[in-house]
Amino acid sequence: MKNSLAFILLLLLPAFGLSAQEKLTVFFDFDKHNLNDTALQQLQTWIANNPKIEVTKIYGFCDWKGNNNYNDSLSLKRVNTVFNYFKEKNIKVKEGYEIKGFGEDFEQSKVQSENRKVLIVYEFKKEETSKSAMENKDSLPLAEQFKQAKTGDKIRLKNIYFYNMTPRILPKSRPVLIELLCALEDNPKLKIEIRGHICCQRGFDINDLSVMRARAIYNYLVTQKINRKRLSYKGLGTSEPIYPIPEKSEFEEDENRRVEILVLEN
Repeated sequence: MKNSLAFILLLLLPAFGLSAQEKLTVFFDFDKHNLNDTALQQLQTWIANNPKIEVTKIYGFCDWKGNNNYNDSLSLKRVNTVFNYFKEKNIKVKEGYEIKGFGEDFEQSKVQSENRKVLIVYEFKKEETSKSAMENKDSLPLAEQFKQAKTGDKIRLKNIYFYNMTPRILPKSRPVLIELLCALEDNPKLKIEIRGHICCQRGFDINDLSVMRARAIYNYLVTQKINRKRLSYKGLGTSEPIYPIPEKSEFEEDENRRVEILVLEN
């Protein structure tokens, strides 16, 4: 009964605002879990016509012939066949995807061939485009990133370096500081919060190193005649690591040990 209700809810998904999800049904031969020629042709055409898709659910079904245990097993075998086909064809299956074999426990069609099937729920991928756009944005010059930034955006200051365990900025960081200064001079409405992050420590930032490093950049901008009202700073310690602490490599430590700019107004 629970499975029947789940299947009914699945059919009603579009009515509850999830109409972006699409469905495809593939049919199987009696007592078989391999893809027949018709199903293969159907999947091949579907893939060719929909190159940017992401599968979210794969549900298997059987007719009523045979006992419940056998049909439950057969429906899952059908699901696995479809999943393996997607894997072979490099079709993206969403992380945390849902698979389920309903066996014969659903509202059966009077036409038995219609009950031997797998239902595929999928959506058109948007993440790839937005992720790619974000990566391209990060590669832009700092001044251009600030021009495009909106309130609430975070921009990482790459190639900012400090002497070990101190807030003293290394001389090789000067080009980035100048870029940040120019961005503020070119955008007089721009207001920012400078955020310091550190690595390797659990719990509190014992020496307030993240605060002091953020303040060091704040002080540099103030000495370069940027109005204090446009600037603020904050140390976040290890509260927002990119990689879990303790880090597994020097690369992860470097990624966590960073300075970001939060755009307050632009």
